[in-house]
Amino acid sequence: MFGCLVTGRLVQAAPQQVAEDKFVFDLPDYENINHVVVFMLGTIPFPEGMGGSVYFCYPDPSGMAVWQLLGFVTNEKPSAIFKISGLKSGKGSQHPFGAMNLPQTPTVAQIGISVELLENLAQQTPVANAAVSSVDSFTEFTQKMLDNFYNFASSFAVTQAQMTPNPSEAFIPANVVLKWYENFQRRLTQNPLFWKT
Repeated sequence: MFGCLVTGRLVQAAPQQVAEDKFVFDLPDYENINHVVVFMLGTIPFPEGMGGSVYFCYPDPSGMAVWQLLGFVTNEKPSAIFKISGLKSGKGSQHPFGAMNLPQTPTVAQIGISVELLENLAQQTPVANAAVSSVDSFTEFTQKMLDNFYNFASSFAVTQAQMTPNPSEAFIPANVVLKWYENFQRRLTQNPLFWKT
């Protein structure tokens, strides 16, 4: 039903089923993992009204399991990318794997998937650092960078009357910066990945 992918490693398509509605993937050498992709294989959909909460578990220095909610997958959203590199410290969160005594090895972490009602998934709050990578966050960053650059450059604007000639300095008219800013925004809106071509 589920698959798990880590860059540079083979796809894991056979999780360990630890309960009727709970599945676990082992992640050896987890200290060297930045992102994990969790996806549905497309062979078995979730039952109507159900989805899967995705958790990351790592052993703390004393060997105890620390579980953190990453997000979820559903029939409508069958895959997700999670950043786990920043989660290897910090506090755990409430999780449905608590009663299970899953073996912990110091260099092995786990991805847990718990099948739950969609209403419950909507009420859960994933750990902040595991934000799912998306083009939207890139677009937001680019927009804020553009705004910051334009505001910074505009703060140095002077009229021609205020300029003092200096042969060692080049001046760029503010309307040129504004035109570039507007063109970049337009192109970003049309295609957020236009800069790759």
